Amino acid sequence: MDQNSSVLQVTLQISQDQPASEEPKSLVRRLWFKLLLVLFVSSLIGTVIGLGCYSHWKTNQAPIPCLSPACLRVAERFSAVMDPFSRPCDYFLFTCGAETTTLSRGRQRGKVFSHNVTTGQDRRRWTGKGGRGGGIDRESETKSEGDETPERIPDRHTALLQTIKEILESPVSGVTMNSAKEKAQRFYNSCIDSKTAESGNSERFLTLIQQLGGWAVSGRWTRPNFNSTLALLMAQYNTFPFFNVYVGSDQREGRTNESARFIQIDQPDFPFPIDWNSNAKRSIINPKSLRPFLLSCRQLLALLDVPSTQITPHCGQYVSLCSTLVIATSPLPYRLSQKLLYHRITIQELQLLAPAIDWLYCLQAIFHPLPISQSDFVLLHNLPYIKYLSQTISIWKRNIEMKASDPFHTYMLLTLLQTVIPALDSRFTQIMKNFSIASDCREEDVPHWRHCVLQTTKGFDTLLSHVIKEHYGNEEAEELVQDIYSTFKTKVANLSWRDEETQHFVLNKVKSLTPRLSINTEVLDPLTLNECYAEVNMNEKDYFSNYLQLLVLQQRRMSRIFSHTAQNDVLYMSPFLLGNDIIFPVGLFVSPLFHSSYPRAINYGILGSLMAKDLFHLLLPDILSQSDSSGLESECVWSYYVNGRASAGISGTPFLSQSQQQEVWVQYSALQVALQAYHKSLQRRSPDTSVSGLSHIHLFLSSFIQASCGSEPYRAFMPFEPSFLVTVLCRNSDLCPKPLICEVKSQGQLPEGC
Repeated sequence: MDQNSSVLQVTLQISQDQPASEEPKSLVRRLWFKLLLVLFVSSLIGTVIGLGCYSHWKTNQAPIPCLSPACLRVAERFSAVMDPFSRPCDYFLFTCGAETTTLSRGRQRGKVFSHNVTTGQDRRRWTGKGGRGGGIDRESETKSEGDETPERIPDRHTALLQTIKEILESPVSGVTMNSAKEKAQRFYNSCIDSKTAESGNSERFLTLIQQLGGWAVSGRWTRPNFNSTLALLMAQYNTFPFFNVYVGSDQREGRTNESARFIQIDQPDFPFPIDWNSNAKRSIINPKSLRPFLLSCRQLLALLDVPSTQITPHCGQYVSLCSTLVIATSPLPYRLSQKLLYHRITIQELQLLAPAIDWLYCLQAIFHPLPISQSDFVLLHNLPYIKYLSQTISIWKRNIEMKASDPFHTYMLLTLLQTVIPALDSRFTQIMKNFSIASDCREEDVPHWRHCVLQTTKGFDTLLSHVIKEHYGNEEAEELVQDIYSTFKTKVANLSWRDEETQHFVLNKVKSLTPRLSINTEVLDPLTLNECYAEVNMNEKDYFSNYLQLLVLQQRRMSRIFSHTAQNDVLYMSPFLLGNDIIFPVGLFVSPLFHSSYPRAINYGILGSLMAKDLFHLLLPDILSQSDSSGLESECVWSYYVNGRASAGISGTPFLSQSQQQEVWVQYSALQVALQAYHKSLQRRSPDTSVSGLSHIHLFLSSFIQASCGSEPYRAFMPFEPSFLVTVLCRNSDLCPKPLICEVKSQGQLPEGC
């Protein structure tokens, strides 16, 4: 009997039982009420069943594919080898690199674990070479051996440089021949073709020497004024022979104004390795490099047609002066321990302490046309060296034997030669490369295109920052920044702290910061950009002249920073603090790390997780000593790894150092933050697209794994591949496809969850 028949029977029964005196209207109301009640229940059941069917259909249907050109390119990276769920038990043994291909042939457990953990982040001895000592990040876009191994995602630095390369090589349309972009491209092209137009550049350098008064090694010189030459080299050629000058804020603890800019004076960069004697508290030229350094000096002067009778004595004086000055320099850790950094002093006071240098005259030349006065403060980073430099200049100038050759003038011009070597022919470059090899400080060979991109960026940073911001500073980038930082704050707020004072300090610090995309908020129109480079005239066939103009552009950048003109963050690779803002450089948001057309799962899985790691390192550098939560979570993740190794038949488990414990927590927390931020994005705006037909969580985790295989800071502190964190996350979450998770047999009691 159906429901309608039942209702009718009940209605008839009621009508028979009612007294004849009851009004018909009451009977009708009851009848309709029961009819409506039955219909409502039936509709409710049908709705629930319908929603269930729709939900089942929606869950099992393929996600909407992303078919943009960027998505089609990135789809090639998502192969089965990188898939965390295709072979879950093999995936537990996953490592980045060629070993991955062995997993498809069987579980060779003993060969795929990586146990080599660096115990210190920096094992290099102090070289005294400043920014040139670290070399360039290794190219990471090459494929590993084996056909199945997918191409790795390039590191952030390489991805940005590749993007700038595309900008510089793109056709110029809708701009005048003298536009800023056209000039940048001319410089880049002249650098790319510099080897074909390098003949005669050594003669042009000698012409430049004559314009500076000549030098004693040639026998033709006019004995120019010491301070005049020094000021000219620093102001026009971005060359700092005796001390470095740059602009920045006072980084000492207790500073009151982080946005205040000061002229900063530091010890110079020397073109040779330096050894530090901790007992004698002094530096010396590395003995192994002394002879090759002298040889390189002789070879350089020979290429400049210096008479052979003059080469040996002048190179001897040059090396002797270098050896004398380097004694008073000291590595950064020592200067930190002795509180030699950020010593605030007026220019007038500095003049009294180191009178051999005309400080006001030199600084006015460097920062022209900005006003510099005797009462202005500067920050010194090695006052003992500055005083020693002044004393050395005075002593050597009083030496009668030295007056005839003026070793200081020769020293300055040889320093200028070091500056312009990139614009000279390959013979000069080869001499310096041979010196690096002989002194065991060889830097990695950099692809020529990469060298030219870096050179172009030094002079055209304003233009390139604007172009990158214009193309990549979009709403999707802003959304990612806000979601990641908001979720990061939630993670920090939920930590268990060891004392209330630390908790309040950290929470207030995190809450007080405003996340912002890029330093520059203003948008420069093409006319303004062209005016910035109005005095520059680039010629594609004249790299030497272009290079000299580039040095002037580099010098002007320092003046812009000192005058509080907006900085350019074109080559910044990670978030940084600026006053009460935390800046996320636009250069982070370039392909293939990020694209506005990507599924959000990719953007949050790759760049979101990298940004989260940066935030933990920047704002919580000592979290392990401040919070109990971090230590417990790290131990939890490590226990899963230990049990996994044991169940895989691998014996011997190393102990974690404190730095390794902290990095395990940071990377696991970054994965959690990125995933929670992605879910926040889905709740606000759904659905998401996909690549290769992968579900959203599947695509997110695969993207995180690809990001983990890149060359990132602090990776050396990880005791296992970061991809293993996905295994831990999935074992403690209902987000992953449970049937695809490899069940690791426990060799002991595992924690309930991380």
